Amino acid sequence: MARQTTSQRKTEGRVMHEFKHGELKSGAGGKGGKVTSRRQAIAIALKEAGASKYESKDENKRNLSQSKAKEAKGETAQQEREGKSHVGARGRRESSRAMGGTNANANATARRGTGRAAK
Repeated sequence: MARQTTSQRKTEGRVMHEFKHGELKSGAGGKGGKVTSRRQAIAIALKEAGASKYESKDENKRNLSQSKAKEAKGETAQQEREGKSHVGARGRRESSRAMGGTNANANATARRGTGRAAK
């Protein structure tokens, strides 16, 4: 199997995190129920990461871009449960004020390096 990119590893890690915490669902729209098999969780992780050896290159690319879009919108089970704006968020950017985050203070979302001091 070819070496995975960083984004593929992050997606795989997120899916396995969901599995560990009982948030990973199978089937279309999660209607298949909770995933209890580790092997099934790994298969789902590889498919979402676009690293499956059973899919074509085009299908893998499409699957990865769908996963990244879902992560960018904050629609993954992990993000919804933990109240995070994006995968891998911690510390300063854990959740925004608009999301009603518990640790979202006034200067948490201020941009760095713009030349202006954060208020």
